[in-house]
Amino acid sequence: MESGLVLQAVDLHGRAADGPDSDALLLEPVEAARAAAMEPGVRARFVAGRAALRRFAGELLELPPGELRVSFACPVCGSGPDLAHGRPAYTRWGEPVPLLLSMARTHHWILLAGLPAPGEGMRLGVDAEDPSRLDFDGFDAVALSPDERRAVGRLSGPGLLRERARLWTRKEAWLKMTGEGLRADPRTVEVLGRSGIADLDPADTGLPDSLVAAVALG
Repeated sequence: MESGLVLQAVDLHGRAADGPDSDALLLEPVEAARAAAMEPGVRARFVAGRAALRRFAGELLELPPGELRVSFACPVCGSGPDLAHGRPAYTRWGEPVPLLLSMARTHHWILLAGLPAPGEGMRLGVDAEDPSRLDFDGFDAVALSPDERRAVGRLSGPGLLRERARLWTRKEAWLKMTGEGLRADPRTVEVLGRSGIADLDPADTGLPDSLVAAVALG
């Protein structure tokens, strides 16, 4: 993968929901409006994630996070300061900042990926997953391609769940990178041998060993 890629895991345990040091103070009005429509638990994770993403971007650019303005991009809705969903990006003084970003959430963890000064046309996607969430009948039929189903068909127990998670994070990372998201049928996204996707080692991400992660870049 790209040598300039930076990964950062954020543990959400103990994050303040309000008060003078609240993550909410870093959100812009369009983000705060989206958060206000969410259930409390979901809202807390959303706010913490957006604050972590902004701080991460500021660190990579060596800029105060308060100088950044959201400019997310969605293939359906477009892009700009009035959008609070889609592929994350920021501007500074009206100009796009030279930084690719992607973010994944699972339970109480956030995984951030950033590539400063990317080449023209480059795209980035990252995902993380807890294998225990994929322990249900029917997952393989709705999420995996025929070749992938055959590959996991030889497995059982924890090994099966971890391989399901590995394939799923690779699909999610790829679909975040392309911008399609889950509008695309995951069964049509073959990731067993696809180039441009890499499994991530917990030692490189800072995530617990129990979680699985992948990144796509191209």
